[in-house]
Amino acid sequence: MTHTRGELFDPLFGAGGEPALAEEISDHAWVVALLQVEAALTRAAATVGLVSAEHAATVTSVAAALGAPDGIDIADLGRRSAAGGNPVIPLVRLLRAACAAEGVPASAVHVGATSQDVMDSALMLLSRRAGRRVLADLQAAANAGAELARAHRDTPMVARTLGQQALPTTFGALAVSWFTGLDDATAQLERALSALPVQFGGAAGTLAAVHPHGLAMAEALADELGLARQVVPWHTTRTPIAALASALGVAAGAISKPATDITAMASTEFGEVAEDAPGGSSAMPHKQNPVAAITARAAARRVPGLVATVLSSMDHEFARAAGAWHAEWETLTDLLRLTGGAAHRLASSLGGLRVHGDAMAHNLDITGGLILAERVTGALSAHTDSARDIVTAAAASGVPLDRAPQITAHLSADELRDLLDPSNYLGHAGDLVDRALAARTTQTDRTFGGLV
Repeated sequence: MTHTRGELFDPLFGAGGEPALAEEISDHAWVVALLQVEAALTRAAATVGLVSAEHAATVTSVAAALGAPDGIDIADLGRRSAAGGNPVIPLVRLLRAACAAEGVPASAVHVGATSQDVMDSALMLLSRRAGRRVLADLQAAANAGAELARAHRDTPMVARTLGQQALPTTFGALAVSWFTGLDDATAQLERALSALPVQFGGAAGTLAAVHPHGLAMAEALADELGLARQVVPWHTTRTPIAALASALGVAAGAISKPATDITAMASTEFGEVAEDAPGGSSAMPHKQNPVAAITARAAARRVPGLVATVLSSMDHEFARAAGAWHAEWETLTDLLRLTGGAAHRLASSLGGLRVHGDAMAHNLDITGGLILAERVTGALSAHTDSARDIVTAAAASGVPLDRAPQITAHLSADELRDLLDPSNYLGHAGDLVDRALAARTTQTDRTFGGLV
């Protein structure tokens, strides 16, 4: 029995839980994308008269056959790739041999291209396809967060700053911070994916082999593949790759925020939320671990290092990089795998999150009203210039604010009861939920440039 990379851990970190994403970034997907670029090159050459339409049709059908699951021995192709430093060189030999058997000359395959043209265009094609899956899961997570905000617009809970209880807020307001970050990241990723351009420059980026048809052929190639048209070849100008990697890094960070909050809020001491399918422990039967949030966070934490690898590989020398270009291929596909997996796991967590309002209410009360010291100080300042010192001293002594003599001397029991009610000091929490929900382009069916 043979096994492929990712079978053990991809399901755990999300990529295997969304089979379509795993398929889009597999070795087979790479080979298919490479062959599709080669076929599109021949069709583009046919549009400018460099290849006959009949030969272009044959190359396309042969490439499709080679791209079938049993069309090429991928392990063998990988071994052959070592000699030239990329898989395009042996793949072109295989394609030309298969086309020759159908009467197509070698000149009709790989017309005017260099290996980097095919590799870069295939990576852009693969990234667009896999990116659709990432966007879909980001959208699902954001929509789930928005539904939580809507449902819990007025559910009081404690806001925490620097690890300490701060003031009352609502769970809806916290959920706003989740889905707005996810929405922003989704939009940024969509822009990066939509801008991914074709690559066609020939051996040294001058398109000399297909002059004077090079510019027209580049545009035809972009249109055939559904990629953005290039302004000029970008062999050593790696901003499209860097923009995509950076957008994936931002998305991973936006995923980490709610995943981190959920992990803390699901702790025994807080008990404020729980996943609908928590994980257990091999040793402790009582454990109810928020595994989806935990693994989303784990996958997302691996992303920044990969983003750094892409950014540090932007220094491509002259007209072709030695090493920096090669470092991008697996790094970018790993970025797609991990970010997509994290998004998938977070969508699962948020989509089934159970909110325990009673625990939130209990946690609001554990300081005995001290989280409303700011409000009491404001009311007391109307009676004395020493309000802050009085409230600070009462808090330090452990005496409840509604029993501290220096406070009750100025404020009545009814006034203090109102001042110490968390639901009366929520500020604009509800308004912020309404504003954030209204700002979304649609509520439950957001689409991004046709990519989702």
